[in-house]
Amino acid sequence: MVHSRGKFITVEGIEGAGKSSNLDFMQRMLEVSGLKVVRTREPGGTLLGEEIRDLLLSHRHSGMSGKSELLLMFAARCEHIDRVIEPALTSGSWVLCDRFTDASYAYQGGGRGIDSERIAVLERWAQGGVRPDLTLLLDLPVAEGLARAGERSEPDRFEIEQQHFFHRVRARYLEIAAASPERVRVVDASLPLPLVQQQIGELVSLFIRASLGD
Repeated sequence: MVHSRGKFITVEGIEGAGKSSNLDFMQRMLEVSGLKVVRTREPGGTLLGEEIRDLLLSHRHSGMSGKSELLLMFAARCEHIDRVIEPALTSGSWVLCDRFTDASYAYQGGGRGIDSERIAVLERWAQGGVRPDLTLLLDLPVAEGLARAGERSEPDRFEIEQQHFFHRVRARYLEIAAASPERVRVVDASLPLPLVQQQIGELVSLFIRASLGD
């Protein structure tokens, strides 16, 4: 049996944007539509990726250079694509991923100041033709996002950064969205959750209909 290739959906946003609860909502939507869903995350998604995630988020390596951080992200991403994302898409499953390469441009590019073309070189080499079909950017003011994140858990190595770091991250995310409006849809994540999910529901429903109608 020949499967049509699945679709690849990513969710992006700064800390406190509500990715986890909204990924739950999106997964239910896709499954109710009869789609097989593989849900995953970055960094992570594989045994190696989860071990790299621990290195990146823990405070044991607080002095890590931005270049090391970026290369570790792409090491985890290579494994993720080869072992999880590409096999799932090839089998016809839809992949729902908490962050992907846009996060590298936002955090290591915008936040750490690494030149975007260096990131693009890694993207082309590591990913081949694998790119998201749809990205939802959950956007909200930095102070609000960090306040929400602070209520959730102890801060990881990224969450202890100063606000100006996250302002650069958010600005880069919005630049990406402006440059790729056909792929990246901005969701106002500062609203109450039902209104956030109303926006997401409309966008995902349109995408499902367009995709299944091909």
